[in-house]
Amino acid sequence: MRVLVAMSGGVDSSVAAALLLDEGHDVVGVTLKLWGGESDSGCCSVSDVDDARRVADRLGVEHHVFNFEIDFSARVVEPYVADHLAGRTPNPCIECNRHLKFDRLLERARVLGFDAVATGHHARVVRRADGTRRVARGADRAKDQSYVLHMLDQAALARCRFPIGDRTKDAVRDEAQRRGLRTAAKPDSQDLCFIRSTEGRRRFVERRAALTPGRLVDLDGHVVGGVPAVELVTVGQRRGLGAGGDGTRRFAIAVDVPQATVLVGAEADMTVPVQPLEGVTWAAGRPPSGPVQVQCSAHGAPRPGWVEVDAPAPAGAARALVRWRQPERRVAPGQAVVVYEGDEVAGGGVASAAPPPPAPSGASPA
Repeated sequence: MRVLVAMSGGVDSSVAAALLLDEGHDVVGVTLKLWGGESDSGCCSVSDVDDARRVADRLGVEHHVFNFEIDFSARVVEPYVADHLAGRTPNPCIECNRHLKFDRLLERARVLGFDAVATGHHARVVRRADGTRRVARGADRAKDQSYVLHMLDQAALARCRFPIGDRTKDAVRDEAQRRGLRTAAKPDSQDLCFIRSTEGRRRFVERRAALTPGRLVDLDGHVVGGVPAVELVTVGQRRGLGAGGDGTRRFAIAVDVPQATVLVGAEADMTVPVQPLEGVTWAAGRPPSGPVQVQCSAHGAPRPGWVEVDAPAPAGAARALVRWRQPERRVAPGQAVVVYEGDEVAGGGVASAAPPPPAPSGASPA
């Protein structure tokens, strides 16, 4: 089998390529050049490309660089800024996986005659009795990345390989050390590749769009403070929002950018019985019918609930509703919400705004 391995310059993809070679596959490594601007973190730095190339040399496989900068800007960076301007909290790494590391790369691999694409994700692909495939959690629960792969459909899953999904991170590093790979002790990438560590989110966004000072409004309709940039407030945020008159901490419940307003309340006001989703996809083409576990952040604890399917939105976007077993914290609009049946990903979508808590009787307008 001819396999194109996405080599980020990290230990996981390095070992993935090595394991595929052991299985007798015809392996070629590729590093994606995604971000054309300055970068000192993530997986787009010059040193990462060099590490990937030198690992490929060590393994005796070809290595190439694909330039996807235009697609990355259009599919990841521009939507990242646009989401902030709409009061949403984007997840650019998921959009990068969706549009670049799988959709675009799988198509390029097909054109070049490869049978499969492999990555160093800590996840597995399992085949069910009915012949359908699903993403499943990796063996190392602390490093599991199935959450960020929830959008992969049946066509993609048939051509994806995750060679290290059945190994722990420690085992991957041990394997890299045994093989003398230069990435064996390399730290995991933690930051967004397109935002410099010395710059930060605010400076990145405000260099591309005007940010608006906003006001904090409580559930009684009273203005209780302000924020320097309403676009950068995340639902669930506590830092920078002060305390109520009784000393209780305030949390961001909803963000209204057109009105330059952040609705704030106590921690108890953060819980909701349901969480609406948009842009929903299901691994088997249909939602699960029974109880599920729902994960709302990359390494968050799963929450029990059920899924109800809405009628399509006017624009045709698939919608669904997660009904919690008991009220749970709101999910920031824009964040991925992934549905599991056991260890298998049943599907997922993007959180949209949950209804705010009712205002106390007699509350004055903001």
